[in-house]
Amino acid sequence: MLEKLKEIVFKANLQLVKYNLVVLTWGNVSAIDREKNLVVIKPSGVPYDTMTASDMVVVDLQGNVVDGKLNPSSDTPTHLELYRNYKEIGGIVHTHSSWACAWAQAGCDIPAYGTTHADFASCAIPCARGLTEDEVKCEYELNTGKVIVEEFTKRDIVPEECPAVLVHRHGPFVWGKDPFKAVDNALILEEIAKMASRTQRIAQFDDNSNIGIEQYLLDKHYQRKHGKNAYYGQNN
Repeated sequence: MLEKLKEIVFKANLQLVKYNLVVLTWGNVSAIDREKNLVVIKPSGVPYDTMTASDMVVVDLQGNVVDGKLNPSSDTPTHLELYRNYKEIGGIVHTHSSWACAWAQAGCDIPAYGTTHADFASCAIPCARGLTEDEVKCEYELNTGKVIVEEFTKRDIVPEECPAVLVHRHGPFVWGKDPFKAVDNALILEEIAKMASRTQRIAQFDDNSNIGIEQYLLDKHYQRKHGKNAYYGQNN
């Protein structure tokens, strides 16, 4: 079932290793078939170097396994909550990449400091609130997804304009129109998290530093790449 999508998700998971976004078995990629309302996701705790496309697990939007011999990722309920709420999402990535995780562990948004960030998102990368003790004890992974949706709703952020979020004490969840774009976005997120950390570090030694991108410059860079009249790249 969904053999082609399994192959795509398998290859996207391997890209996490290629881009040094994961170590050991940390992290996962999923994708959704919107016509069938089925999700393909990495199996839980399976090493990347022994994993095969046939190991990918198919679940429905309620989390029931409909194809696969292995347990799906423990983060599956988080992925499903995002797919249920945001129809434009086609692929989701979760990692414990070190720079993005550092911001998540600090409970801080990643500020927009320059045009590299602006090419990626139209705002700071939000860090969602921490989960309560009750939310952790009961349906933790589902509640993680709910907290993400809550944060985007509260801040009036459109997921297409900010394809990433940090979960406090945990790490990043990133998405895209397909799993490969989601992996690209996870890589970009890690780079801008690193740049922001270094920017803050440099600025603290200079009393005359002026960090924080101007709104008009952020808007220009975001719109030229993602806006209705975008002109970055090739038309074809």
